[in-house]
Amino acid sequence: MGVYHRGSRAVQDRVGVRAAADHVGRSIGQGIKPVAAAFLELQPLLVVGAADPATGRVWASALTGTPGFVRATGPRQMSVTGGTRPTDPLAAALTTPGTSVGTIALDPRTRRRMRLNGRLRRTARGFAVEADQVFSNCPKYLQRRHSYETVERTPGQPGRGGELSAAQAAFVRAADTFFVASVHDGGADASHRGGNPGFVRVDSPRELSWRDYAGNAMFLTLGNLAADPRAGLLFLDWATGTALQLTGEARTEFGADGERRVRFTVEEVVETPSAVPLRWSPPEFSPANPDPPG
Repeated sequence: MGVYHRGSRAVQDRVGVRAAADHVGRSIGQGIKPVAAAFLELQPLLVVGAADPATGRVWASALTGTPGFVRATGPRQMSVTGGTRPTDPLAAALTTPGTSVGTIALDPRTRRRMRLNGRLRRTARGFAVEADQVFSNCPKYLQRRHSYETVERTPGQPGRGGELSAAQAAFVRAADTFFVASVHDGGADASHRGGNPGFVRVDSPRELSWRDYAGNAMFLTLGNLAADPRAGLLFLDWATGTALQLTGEARTEFGADGERRVRFTVEEVVETPSAVPLRWSPPEFSPANPDPPG
């Protein structure tokens, strides 16, 4: 498959960065290089995005394990030991062979991140992804968390709803990081968004929005949303392990001043207390973060 599809090309052309995107796009390959393989084996967290095969709704989920639970097992293959809980919205997708998945391994300790997108197949110990796209991103807007500890936690029963509660809205407003899953005809993607607390606005219990900060000019996420508005968001409490998963549709608004704002309409909310057995140290905010609007 090509590096870019029509959705990404449309956004690149609108913003006037096609040449820059072509240059950056040369970094996207299908192979997992030794440095990438070594990075994967150090990670206790992997975020996966996909569409539920029954409902078509797009979700992002957090998978965790002892470092080594994610590893390269071939020139183009990443294997994951374990999977999601049966109550996770992505449980069916991650047990369905051929599912298009997007993954991102993000290490707050080093402010490095790696994305691998491809097709899933079942294995005896979990699942594997045959890579179509493998690439790294710069550390821009990524908060540093110097250390983590693994703690004994029993995930709570997921709470479900059709809109954000007051407490969930406060959780979103306080976030400095979230993950976004998106899809297109040829696959899926999982990406990261970061900023100072307040960078995500809660405009109503069923609508969020955030400014799209200047990035690498590829516009993979915004390109996916231009072709298919379905999206999934994942917010993590880096201290308590609570996971807040949202699914809905997202559209990009292009301002006359060149500012871009993504507007997300909530269709379903899933909140799981103590979902992630990792307790991270407090953040050191990225110097690249713009101040959130007042």
